[in-house]
Amino acid sequence: MGEFAAIDRLRRLYPAIGDDCAVVGDGLLLAADAVVRGVHGDDVQDLGWKAVVANVSDVAAMGGTPLWLLVTVAAPPSIDLELLHRGVLQAAGECGCEVVGGDLVNAPELVVTVAVVGRCDGVPVLRSGAGVGDSVFVTGPVGGAAATGWTARPRARMAEGSAAREAGATAMIDISDGFAADLGHLLDESGVGVELTHVPVAEGASPEQALGGGEDYELVFTAPDVERVAEAFVEAGLLVPERVGVCTADPALRLLAGEPLPAVGWEHRFG
Repeated sequence: MGEFAAIDRLRRLYPAIGDDCAVVGDGLLLAADAVVRGVHGDDVQDLGWKAVVANVSDVAAMGGTPLWLLVTVAAPPSIDLELLHRGVLQAAGECGCEVVGGDLVNAPELVVTVAVVGRCDGVPVLRSGAGVGDSVFVTGPVGGAAATGWTARPRARMAEGSAAREAGATAMIDISDGFAADLGHLLDESGVGVELTHVPVAEGASPEQALGGGEDYELVFTAPDVERVAEAFVEAGLLVPERVGVCTADPALRLLAGEPLPAVGWEHRFG
């Protein structure tokens, strides 16, 4: 069973589960994610960095701001904990949040689990609000992470997420599993289809890597007003996101340059 099917089954047990980032209370945002050595990379310091960014990116995809982190490490006795936490500290500093707790246990392999607490000053942007006729935007070219063999340190698009929310974004998601897969989640939750004109490909990446590579952490969002999006990003001192398509009324319609959008992307497997 694939990861997404497993999550659908878990939603039946836990009906409060929604997006990758949970909205609780008045704009309070909660998220948790794990990275495993040998699955998400091998460099210990980079894994510490990636564990933080993967979580902060979920907050960014709501248009929120990360505040505090809990870091739990399960690792063999041989792991250099100082080196690992150097990566955690570097990422936390760049993202403007603070490590306030966690746990430490022995395990056969290194697993770093981070939980993040954030806040959204306005209404958080969910995956489920895209409407027919909304334009589809992406904050930058994709496929670059795959082109480097997922060795480059990713960055969370916090400023872009806030600008998209200010611009009236109706739905948003970060690209962690691949452009096609993550856009598909947004379309599924919103009950719309899409006609894409193109997908911006990062330098050195192939079209296949752009569609399914994952871990780019760019943001894909929908919004009804193209001019308002441009104005919000310029005002924030950011590059204007690329308009790549439009949402359609038929949820089954998913086209890229007139051809079916490939169903590609990373997915963990479960029994």
